[in-house]
Amino acid sequence: MKSLWVSCTHLIVRCASISVAVTSLAVFSAEAATLPDFSDLIEKASPAVVKITAVTKARQIHSGPHNRNPYNQTPQDLPPDIPEIFRELLEQRQMPQQDRGSLGSGFIISDDGYVLTNNHVISEADEIKVVMSDQREFDAKLIGTDERSDIALLKINAKKLPVLVLAKNEILKVGQWVVAIGSPFGLDYSASAGIVSAIGRSIPSETHENTYVPFIQTDVAINPGNSGGPLFNMDGDVVGINSQIFTPSGGSVGLSFAIPASVALDVVAQLKDKGHVDRGWLGVTIQDVDKDLASSYGLDKAQGALVADVDPKGPAAKAGVKAGDLIITFNNETIHTSADLPHIVGRLVPNTKVSFDIIRKGVKETLSVTVGKLPVSPAQALRNQEDVSDENKTDVAGLTVAPLEANTQSKEAGVQVLFVAPDSPAQRAGLIRGDIITQLNFIDVDSVVSYNKVLATLPKNIPKAIRFLRQGNPLFRSITIK
Repeated sequence: MKSLWVSCTHLIVRCASISVAVTSLAVFSAEAATLPDFSDLIEKASPAVVKITAVTKARQIHSGPHNRNPYNQTPQDLPPDIPEIFRELLEQRQMPQQDRGSLGSGFIISDDGYVLTNNHVISEADEIKVVMSDQREFDAKLIGTDERSDIALLKINAKKLPVLVLAKNEILKVGQWVVAIGSPFGLDYSASAGIVSAIGRSIPSETHENTYVPFIQTDVAINPGNSGGPLFNMDGDVVGINSQIFTPSGGSVGLSFAIPASVALDVVAQLKDKGHVDRGWLGVTIQDVDKDLASSYGLDKAQGALVADVDPKGPAAKAGVKAGDLIITFNNETIHTSADLPHIVGRLVPNTKVSFDIIRKGVKETLSVTVGKLPVSPAQALRNQEDVSDENKTDVAGLTVAPLEANTQSKEAGVQVLFVAPDSPAQRAGLIRGDIITQLNFIDVDSVVSYNKVLATLPKNIPKAIRFLRQGNPLFRSITIK
């Protein structure tokens, strides 16, 4: 009897185990049924996603005893006190420079060939190629770039192409599903999915303290090569452009950032129209407020953008803004943190007049301001667009140049690039607005007169060296006048 009881006990336990297993399978099946299926979205969207390859040609500057370039930098810099004859022998033995390439993603936004990608994918590239899912390959022309939003607009010579639609007003909530398609590590048309982790993130770039972009944060697996690819909602609309990742290892750790589609739409419109982007500008230095500072302004919680400094020549100064003012609304939008203000101001068209609320010494006031145009660099404001964007004013290199302004922080003399015509010799050489040209054909340029004089002597269809400063860093390129 005892052994029979044990067997029954075992049988009961085994039955319970089977019951638990069946229950677990049922729960798993129910959960699986609620998970989204991305296959239709990916199948429809993939043909309009492209892989982008960008190549920067090696610049090999030859120097000789009668034509030495003192700024020529090689991978192995030689000491300055080496005798000339030995220097040239050593230079001849140095390894030649090699072309540099980068891979990224992009997507087609019009059936006549406009392609959207990241600026950092094609920055300084001499050749840009677009490869479609059916393996067709096109040479791409750069229409324009916007470094602050990290967006570039390309054009390929093709018709009746598959397209993706940018959401005009991406309404996203934390926790919503999103899908990315791109070419991570050069692997074509790879898809990954995740959720929106946060919205309105302010992420500084390597060259700008603020990019004027309220980034979408996701946990979608984004890796090098995904840059410039689309981020979709479940309706198949493009809600963002994958741009940055946070990673200590070089791979995905679940912190990726995308440019909102609404930002991209405005940038694309301006790039198509004039090849660059103009943004609103106040001329203030701002910071967040903590709980203690907020209480000193009579607030029960920390909010707003505290004005730490005011540019005396900026729009804010003309509107009466003073250091210590706390901006709590701007153009009828609430300023929760200081990062909100650049996002709102940057979207405004220059010369737009708006009202805003401040708290000054515990008292709320309403001011009005005519928004200015964001300078290319903090050190200087370039001329109004009507003075610099007229292609009829460009020279044979496709440039509009001007003397350096008195407040320009430049360690060398030169001329300032105000405008670069699309598909011009200067654009193909990699010049952009804001560069300072210091040499043409190894001849120093210290004024517009000397620049024009040297430019007039350049032969056609023969590459010649051009040296310029970009954010204080010297660069050499070759320019060919057609």
